[in-house]
Formats: sequence, structure tokens, C-alpha cells
Amino acid sequence: MFSHGADPAHDASAAGGGVGVSAGGPVVHTRFVWPHGGKRVFLSGSFTRWSEHLPMSPVEGCPTVFQAICSLPPGIYQYKFNVDGQWRHDEGQPTITGEYGVVNTLYLTREFDHINTVLSPTTPGSRMDVDNDSFQRMEGSPRISESAIQISRCRVAEYLNAHTGYDLLPDSGKVIALDINLPVKQSFHILHEQGIPVAPLWDSFRGQFVGLLSPLDFILILRELETHGSNLTEEQLETHTISAWKEAKRQTYGRNDGQLRSNQHLVHATPYESLRGIAMKILETGISTVPIIYSSSTDGSFPQLLHLASLSGILKCICRYFKNSTGSLPILNQPVCSIPLGTWVPKIGEPNGHPLAMLRPNTSLSSALNLLVQAGVSSIPIVDDNDSLIDTYSRSDITALAKDKVYTHIRLDEMTIHQALQLGQDANSPFGLFNGQRCQMCLRSDPLLKVMERLANPGVRRVFIVEAGSKRVEGVISLSDIFKLLLS
Repeated sequence: MFSHGADPAHDASAAGGGVGVSAGGPVVHTRFVWPHGGKRVFLSGSFTRWSEHLPMSPVEGCPTVFQAICSLPPGIYQYKFNVDGQWRHDEGQPTITGEYGVVNTLYLTREFDHINTVLSPTTPGSRMDVDNDSFQRMEGSPRISESAIQISRCRVAEYLNAHTGYDLLPDSGKVIALDINLPVKQSFHILHEQGIPVAPLWDSFRGQFVGLLSPLDFILILRELETHGSNLTEEQLETHTISAWKEAKRQTYGRNDGQLRSNQHLVHATPYESLRGIAMKILETGISTVPIIYSSSTDGSFPQLLHLASLSGILKCICRYFKNSTGSLPILNQPVCSIPLGTWVPKIGEPNGHPLAMLRPNTSLSSALNLLVQAGVSSIPIVDDNDSLIDTYSRSDITALAKDKVYTHIRLDEMTIHQALQLGQDANSPFGLFNGQRCQMCLRSDPLLKVMERLANPGVRRVFIVEAGSKRVEGVISLSDIFKLLLS
């Protein structure tokens, strides 16, 4: 056992140090990973009869991570790593103590169509609900190993650091900015008519972009009108400027606008900044959009608005780059239920479980807006009495009330979500399910890449995880969830 003079496996293949151990029958292409560094790393295990040492190769861009790919039939295996002449096991993967001391274990139960990174068979998981046309039910959802996640993070970081804001600029398009002296009412009519949720604010006196106008502003204004209607009449709203609203907002809520730092400068990016830097700005500030602004002057004068960067645009670049080379990103082909990602409906009896916010069609618009603000989320699923998904209500849907001055004729506590959604939809479609890109769904068995591609669509901020058949909501994955996973 553990002979240093043993010849590497005669079936070793490719740069990853692969090995095939079965002459026939189904096999699982499995990636073994050693993420803890070293100069020379070998793999040995029961699948090599402990007599052959398979060389492991450094992962490009991650010099401390080594990998080897083996083709193994379903079964139970034990293995260890030889790192610079010392036999070691990975404490981050399942282990047992046996004839050869502490060894890692692997339990392969089925064949996958992709290279399957070593998973932990011991992680407790719920039933994996799947699409009957594409999958079979599996008991227990093995969790992806931390090493596979780390490899994926290294790859993504390498890509994002090598690309800049220029990669987000479309070949053609338009960007709309609003002057801070525009009346608030007129500005929201413009957002609705142009079909855009957010617009940068321009201060012509200072010659700078100074903030963003977003659906949250409209929500807060409507709540103010509802609560203190006499303080700001509809006529006053005609002349109440964006600048006046922003100042009142800072005084009322005791903090600066989410789009402004304490020094009153807009959170923005230049076209030269890396995609990673732009993504981190969005995550750290909690905003949905960062303007990309260019100025040829060192003092930032005469700024040019080039684009509005968002996590969905950055995610689209990632998907496009890695789509045809998913093998280099082990996490992409894993089912979302095997990844520490998103918010899930707590199971009965689960300690410290937090219920997932949901709405009913007859919920008042006032309650829905309060929940959006308090929960700090971009959208909330609308479900029936069985918790089956029928639609979603988003912050951006609020601009539909600007149509025909609807907001001047209603009370938020009397209008239902169902009625509010009808304002922005075809009269023949009482709900937005399957209508365009409104309501994006996936199954817990769907691969991460599929979820990422859906989140990369403009306007999509969250994908709802539903049960196959019943469409009962099981969880939600947001854009920020994806980037927190990939950039941690």
C-alpha cells in the first residue's frame, strides 16, 4: 500500500490526471479536488487498489487547487491524497477511519452527463423534486463540496478581474437621465412611458449626476400621500421637484438616500473598472443599478453617462463566457438544491426557520408595499391557497399607477394586488404567469446555470423555486444570492 514507486494509472487520461476503471457499464466522470496547496499532489484509493498514484494537476488560475478526473462505476470508494510525500485526507469532505487510517469516502449512486465534482453523501437534504420529463426522483440531495465551490469562485474572479465596464456597453441603445428640478409626478410618468425602472438624476447647477430615482421613491411618496394626504396635495405634486423630494426623504427617514454616500456623491463606476469591482459596489451599497460614467477631465467635470450597470448584465457576461465550458466551473451543472444558495421555505419543526414572504391575490396594495419596503426585497411571490405560484409583485410594478393618474383615484388599502397588476397587463390576462418575463421559475433539481441564465434576463431580479406539478413555492434565488456565492 502507498508505494511511491508505483506507476501512475495506465488508464490515466488528459491534463486532469483521469483514470478509467470499468471496461463496460455506466460510469460517473468524477473530479477529485485537493484545495489546500502543495508542490506535488497524487491521488490514490480503493479504485486504484491503493497501489497506483494518480498525478493531480493545478487548476488554471488557482495554483493552490489540484484536481484529477476519474471515470468510476457507481459504488462506494475510499481515497487519500499524497501531498509532497505526506499522506493526507481532506477534512472538508466525508471521512471514515479504517484499515488505512482516516480516509475520505465517496458514494456514487448514478451517472451524470457532466463531470461530477466529489459530493458529500452525508449532508441531510430534503426530497429533490424534479421535472418528470428530464429527471428521476432522488432521496437526499448531496451537497456540493467546498472545494468545488472554491474552484468556481477562482474561475469567476479571474474572468471578472480581466474584464471591465466597457464589456457591459451595448452596441446601441439609449440611457435616460432626469433633471432634479423636474416635478416628481412628471418624472414617474416618464419612467412608466419609457418602460424603465430607474433613472440617474442630473444637477445642472453642479454639472454632475447626483443620484437615482427608483420605484422605491414612488412607493415612499404614495405611502406619504396615503398617510399625510393633506400635507402634499395632488396639485402640489405637480410642482414638487425631485430635489425637494430627495431632501424631504433624507429628513423623514433620518438617513441619506440609498443611492448617495454621505458626501453626496453618486455611487457610480467608470468604464475602466473591473466587472468584479462594479459587482462589489452593487452588493456593498444594496442598490440595484450603478451608472457607468466617463469623464476626460481629472476633476470629473463634463461627465458622460454611458450605461446603467446591474448584476443581471454582469451575470449575462458570465453565462455567455462559461456556457460552452461548464467543465471549468464545477458548480454550474450542480442542482441548486445541492448548493448553499437562496432562501427556502422552512420545513415543519425546523429550528430558527424564517418564513418566506408571500402574497395572496386579494392582499391590499398597501400591505404589499409595506412588505416590500420592510423586507428589503425587489419582488414577492403571489400564491393561491395551496401556496402555488400564480404571479409576482415587484417594486417596479408600482410605476403602472402613473398610467392615467391612477394613483390620484385610489386608496392603497382598498386596491388589491390582483387589481394593481391588471393595470400593467392585457385585460385578457388576469395574472402575469407565463406572460413575458414576469414570473421566472425553476425546480430544485435544475442546474445552477439554468437559474443564472434566467436571472441574466433584463428586469428579472429573482427566480422562484417551485415543486414540479403543483408549482408550490419552495424557495427563491435572487441576483444578490448568486453574486454573494460566487464572490465570497
